[in-house]
Amino acid sequence: MNVFERYLTIWVALCIGGGILLGKFAPEVARSLDAMAITVNGAPVVSIPIALCLFFMMYPIMVKIDFHEVVSAGKAVRPVGLTLFINWCVKPFTMYAIASYFLGTLFLAFIGPDAVDLIKMPLGESLVVGDSYGAGRVVLVDGIKMLEVPLWRSYLAGCILLGIAPCTAMVLVWGYLSKGNDGHTLVMVAINSLTMLVLFGFLGGFLLGVGKLPVPWEALLLSIGIYVALPLIAGYVSRKWIIAAKGERWFKDVFLHFLTPVTISALLITLILLFSFKGETIVQNPLTILWIAVPLFVQTVFIFALGYALSKMLGLSYENAAPTAMIGASNHFEVAIATAAMLYGLSSGAALATVVGVLIEVPLMLMLVRFCLRTQHWFSR
Repeated sequence: MNVFERYLTIWVALCIGGGILLGKFAPEVARSLDAMAITVNGAPVVSIPIALCLFFMMYPIMVKIDFHEVVSAGKAVRPVGLTLFINWCVKPFTMYAIASYFLGTLFLAFIGPDAVDLIKMPLGESLVVGDSYGAGRVVLVDGIKMLEVPLWRSYLAGCILLGIAPCTAMVLVWGYLSKGNDGHTLVMVAINSLTMLVLFGFLGGFLLGVGKLPVPWEALLLSIGIYVALPLIAGYVSRKWIIAAKGERWFKDVFLHFLTPVTISALLITLILLFSFKGETIVQNPLTILWIAVPLFVQTVFIFALGYALSKMLGLSYENAAPTAMIGASNHFEVAIATAAMLYGLSSGAALATVVGVLIEVPLMLMLVRFCLRTQHWFSR
């Protein structure tokens, strides 16, 4: 791990502090950046600074994928099938259930039963002030129509977006550190990226609708196109061109090494923007982070345990069991942050919940890596 990845939790904490200070002492800077957006029918849909940051988060991941290995993945039916089952048939629904229970029941008194959040108007909907939409109500704030929703439901939306975004980035690091099968991990990164193009929008729309939150299908599909499909295509095309021009050894030893800190740097810049809007909320109620972190922690440990146990039951080797459990447990927080910011706004509770996912993931996944290394003898090799 390079210095960015090894100390990611520290960098995240520093960016949170920097974002809070920026929001307190120079709020006009963040607001000006957020105002740079692509609009559809007068509604801001894509924040240009966030879109640029997210592209540079995703491109270094996508360019590493060798799509020829996706074809050979069909030979390993059990680990691939188990990974897909956990990521798309189990994880989204357990995340919804766990987050709903903690945020909507157990912690509701602490969050505030009457606390509300102001989020973007749903794209494509013609609503007037006073109209109801899901669990929200259209209100006018400084001359701009916003949707007022219960705060806990906004946090729930962020958790849902994390639950439907399987990791396609840092999981390569977790698989390597746990001495897993790097080939299997890389193949699943490719398959998850492709599967996400279809299932992310479908499951996102369904679960956000069940949670009585806006389901702006147009924005969901647009987010997939901008934040997944675009860097995926760019990565595929540029990978072929660079290898053809400079050779595979130069591509791996020089080009990829140069890109290593790009993803984390872009993520940290995004966090500064996010927390410049949420700083006041956190300062007023720092326990907000805890209320969101608890269900995310429970979900991560549960999915990891399920994947590890099912791998043992199916007779997988340790080298395949470790990355299978890791892929299910970790989240693609880059896409979750981007989608939450685009659907609900940088200042929304949903965006804050996805950022909390970043905050806890690194130390938690390192703990699970250590657990894997200590239990290698449970599996055949």
